[in-house]
Amino acid sequence: MANASIPEQYYEAVAHHLPPEQPVGPKGGRPRIGHRVVVRVIWFVLTTGARWEDVPAELGCSGRTAHRRLREWEEAGIWDRLHVDLLGLLKRAGKLDAETVIVDGVTVRAFGGGEATGPSPVDRRKSGTKHTLMVDRHGVPLAIRTAGANASDHKQIVPVVLDYPRVKGTPGRPKELPDELYADRGYDSEGTRALLRWLGIEPQIARRKTPHGSGLGKVRWVVERTISWLKGLRRLRVRYDRLGVIVDAWTTLAASVICFRILHHECM
Repeated sequence: MANASIPEQYYEAVAHHLPPEQPVGPKGGRPRIGHRVVVRVIWFVLTTGARWEDVPAELGCSGRTAHRRLREWEEAGIWDRLHVDLLGLLKRAGKLDAETVIVDGVTVRAFGGGEATGPSPVDRRKSGTKHTLMVDRHGVPLAIRTAGANASDHKQIVPVVLDYPRVKGTPGRPKELPDELYADRGYDSEGTRALLRWLGIEPQIARRKTPHGSGLGKVRWVVERTISWLKGLRRLRVRYDRLGVIVDAWTTLAASVICFRILHHECM
């Protein structure tokens, strides 16, 4: 049987946010496939990178059904709530330090194109997508935004910063924005620095055409590690889905899986 071993604790975290199971109506009919089975298939596709049509029948749910449910739950905001909930658990556990954030991006090929795609400047202008990640000082993913592969890096910083999550979990008002932001030379822009300072964020962005050895890499390396964790979830290595809503579901779900693994020392 195909391996689709979802941790029970992770399913419990997801189930807390899922809508009630729908019972069979008074006229009878085929019962709706249970949430646990669907989440198991979604986990299988996320971790193995399998196509929807290749989901094994023994998992108890077709790929099409799981695809529909994944979209329904994304549109209902369930994956976003799950992510923020796990960030709150990390904060209570002392594993979240979101005053300082680090931003970097990763480009993946988009077979068949779709929403938020563009010619990749690093892949012979083939269709691709760029994921811009914002992580905390420990590499915890705070937000992921998607754009075409040809989108300018420096134009992605402010949108991803505005996605900064308001994380509860400890006494006091949740922070609305970070205090400091680190990024590499690809994000060098005086306009971006000015906007960040206007928002109250001190930018630590390397400048182009300056010698290496600034020391910023001692802070920035954690985002590269998180990118490697993201690629460990094989559905994120290559984009097959054309719809932006599905891509957003995958990225938020991937962020929640990484948060869960950090919480339970599985990424350390």
